[in-house]
Formats: sequence, structure tokens, C-alpha cells
Amino acid sequence: MKLFIDTNVFLSFYHLSSDDLEELKKLAVLLDQKKVELFLPQQVVDEFRRNREVKIADALKRFGEEKLTNLFPQICKEYEEYGRMREAISAYKEQKSKLLEKLSVEIASETLKADKTILELFSKATGVEVSSDIVSKARLRMVVGNPPGKNNSTGDAINWECLLQQAPDGQDLFFITDDGDYSSPVDESEFLPFLQKEWAERKASKIRYFNRLSAFFRSQFPDIRLASELEKELLIRSLASSPNFAMSRKLLKQLVEYADFTATQINDVVQAAITNNQVSWIVGDDDINEYLRKLVKGREARIDPDALKAFKGIVGEVTPTAPVAPTDDDPPF
Repeated sequence: MKLFIDTNVFLSFYHLSSDDLEELKKLAVLLDQKKVELFLPQQVVDEFRRNREVKIADALKRFGEEKLTNLFPQICKEYEEYGRMREAISAYKEQKSKLLEKLSVEIASETLKADKTILELFSKATGVEVSSDIVSKARLRMVVGNPPGKNNSTGDAINWECLLQQAPDGQDLFFITDDGDYSSPVDESEFLPFLQKEWAERKASKIRYFNRLSAFFRSQFPDIRLASELEKELLIRSLASSPNFAMSRKLLKQLVEYADFTATQINDVVQAAITNNQVSWIVGDDDINEYLRKLVKGREARIDPDALKAFKGIVGEVTPTAPVAPTDDDPPF
């Protein structure tokens, strides 16, 4: 999966965004698992560095302007709620002051959680250098009036030319931006037709357009809410298609580190052990056998009976233990 994220999306995590930082953490998992390749033009890095503090300053200004009033009508003062509200306002001011103090230190040292996560993403992305040829092509787009871009700025055009150069032919590009210059004037949920057509002609593929990182995850990974869950899901999927014994051993070793599995997840693990011969053929190895037993032990009631029988025929009888309490997503068997 090929992905591009516009600078404004990264900067939104320093401002008033509806997206949670967990979305960036999920993206880091996808990069770690090699499920996504993130294209990162140097133009995006430079724009991010130029505008980080501008976004933070505006967010802090708005936060600072948010005040709780100490003014109460005289008729309120005879009620016990009045005293409680005064105490709550005082506590709010105190905690706000402490929060701003901590923020100022981490902003200066670039150690905000957003900083750490975004820098991690940048380090794992595929960098795209901005050559003089790309700059020339971007300027030509601006001169002849072709999108993307506005106000005589070539930044968007440089990014677009970088993607045209770097992205492979025949593979759709997932494109995430909340810059309205990329959306259709007729339907804001659609990518700008001029650019969509250009991409199709040049790259023989489509642009898959999203205006929020959360919208991308809802579309491609609708059941995943946390980064830790996404990592687990990807490990299980990889186990099902593991191409060799070494990879199977590595994946099982990672999976046994997790304490909780849904019924669907543990059934998928069992199916992988049954159907993928790169797992089933090495169950005689002590470590592989132990990994599989640990994963199933105590979860037998959640597993399809026929699959469990086949699993035991391969791995052996699992030592009985207290069953794990079922959860809401556990299907009945």
C-alpha cells in the first residue's frame, strides 16, 4: 500500500484536530510491519519544520483565551453548589498553569508526544529529494495555471511532481490531505478531476483520497481502534501467509507476548496453525509447540470445536486450565 500524507495533516496534531494521536501510532505500526510505504518529499519535511511552532502558538493562544468566569449573581451565593464551583474554577486555573509550564518545556525541546511520533514516522518513510528538475516542473505548472497550488506558491506542485516521479506505476496511491485545493469543487469528497486524470494517464492507477487520517483507517482497517490491536492483527495475518519456517517462528514469538486475544483472533491463529504448512510442519520443534500451546491454553471455549480438534491433532493435547471469560465479541460455538 503506497501512501502520501500532506504537511497539514501532520501539523493538525499540534492544533485543534478531531484526530487522536493514536492514528499516528497506528500508522507507525503499518510502517513497522511493511504494510505501507509512506512517501515523504523533502518539501513536506521543510514545510513541517517551518510551520510547527506557528501551529503550536495559535493553539496555545486559543487555549489561553479559554477562561472560566468568577462572576456569579448574588442570588447564587447562598447555595452549596456556589462554593463547589468556586473551588472547581480555582483547581482548573491551577492545573492549567501547570500544564502550560510542562508544555513550554517540551515544545522548546521538541519532545511532545506528537514530535516523537511524527519524527518516528519520518525516519521510517521513503524520502524523496527535491531536485532542480522537479522544481522546474512545479514552476511550469504554476505558470500555466495547472493545479495543485495557490497564491503563486509551488509547494503543493513540488510534492505532486515528487509523487509522479517516485510512486510506482500501476499501484493506487492513498492520498491524505485536508487542503481543499485537492478536492473537487463539485464534490469535496472526491479528488480534483484534473489531477485524478493526470495520475491515471501517467501512473496507470488511481488516487484514493481521504481528508483525515482517521477516515483512512476507518476505510482500510475499520475494526481497529488501537495501535496495539492493529499490530496484533497484522502479526496474525502474516502468520497465516508466512512463507517460511523462520518467519513463522518469529511471528509466534511476538504473538505470545500479548495477554489478550478476541475470539476471532485466536481462531485465526488456530486456522494458521492448521492450514499453513510453514507452521504445521515445525510443530515438533519445542519452541514452536510451546508458543502454540500458550496461545490456545485457557481459550479453548472460544475456538471452533472442529478447528480445535484439528489443532490438537497437530500440536497435541493442551493442558487444561481455567477458561478465559468470554467477551462481547466472542461468537457462540
